[in-house]
Amino acid sequence: MRISRHTTALTLGAVLSAMVVGGHAQAAAGDDETERAARWTELQQSIFGDRKVETGPALVTMDLPDRASDASLVPLTLTMPGKDKIQGLYLVIDDNPAPLAAHFVFGPAADPDTLKMRVRVNTYTNIHAVAETKDGRLVESAKFVKASGGCSAPMGMSDQEAMQGMGDMRMKFADSKPGKPIEATLMIRHPNFSGMQMNQVSRDYTPARYINKIAVTYGDKSVFTMDGDISISANPVINFAMLPEGKGPIKVVAGDNQGGRWEHSFDAPAASN
Repeated sequence: MRISRHTTALTLGAVLSAMVVGGHAQAAAGDDETERAARWTELQQSIFGDRKVETGPALVTMDLPDRASDASLVPLTLTMPGKDKIQGLYLVIDDNPAPLAAHFVFGPAADPDTLKMRVRVNTYTNIHAVAETKDGRLVESAKFVKASGGCSAPMGMSDQEAMQGMGDMRMKFADSKPGKPIEATLMIRHPNFSGMQMNQVSRDYTPARYINKIAVTYGDKSVFTMDGDISISANPVINFAMLPEGKGPIKVVAGDNQGGRWEHSFDAPAASN
C-alpha cells in the first residue's frame, strides 16, 4: 500500500478504508525490519523517482527520543556537519499518513548547521533525513522511533480556540557575536489540523488545515523555503541560523493549504561584543 503526501486531500473515511487490507488493519511497516526496508524503497521511488539515494557517509545526523512521550510534539534536531555541501533537505517520516513531512531549500543567507522543529509521529517508524548536495547527490540517514497516534491526537481545545490568532508570528534570537551566524527561533501560531483529529464537541473530524509553505529572507537574500505537510506539529517552531552579512529586515511569509497567507518582518539583532 502506498500513502502519498497528498493523502490529506482525502476524507478520513477514505484514509481508514485504504488502510484496511483483506478485512483487517494492515500492520505498520515499523513492525518488521524487512518491511521497513521495503517501505523505504517504495517511498524513494514515490518522492525521488529514478534519482539514486546513497546510504552514507551521512551528511545529516538526527537527535530525537527513541520513544516519544508525546507523539504529537516530538522534538527533532537535524545537525549537518557537511553543511557546506548541502543545498536542501528532505524529512520523511516513513509510516505517517503523509510521509514527506518537509522539504527545505537553503538560500545564500542560510547557515544550515542545525535545524530544530517538532513533528508528529503516528506509529513505530523509521525517520529519514535526505540531504541534497550542491552537485545533485541525495544522501540519507535514518533513525527508528517508537510513537503512537501523533497525527490523530486532539488539540485539547475547541477548533475555534485553536484557530485564534492564526498566522501570528514571533521570532527570538540568541546572543550573537560579530561575524558569527545569527541563531533564530521562528514561532507561528497555526493549528496544523491533520484531518485525522476528532472535534471533541461535535464528534466530527476537523478538516485538514496546515502550513504548507514558509519562506524566510534576510534583506534581499533567501535563508530557506520549506514545503510542509501534516507531520509538522501544531503551532510550528523552527530553530535555524543565518549568515551575518545580511542587510535589512528578516521577512517571513507563510501559507497554508486552504489559501491562508501571512507575512511579518523582524529587525535583525545587533551583534554584541
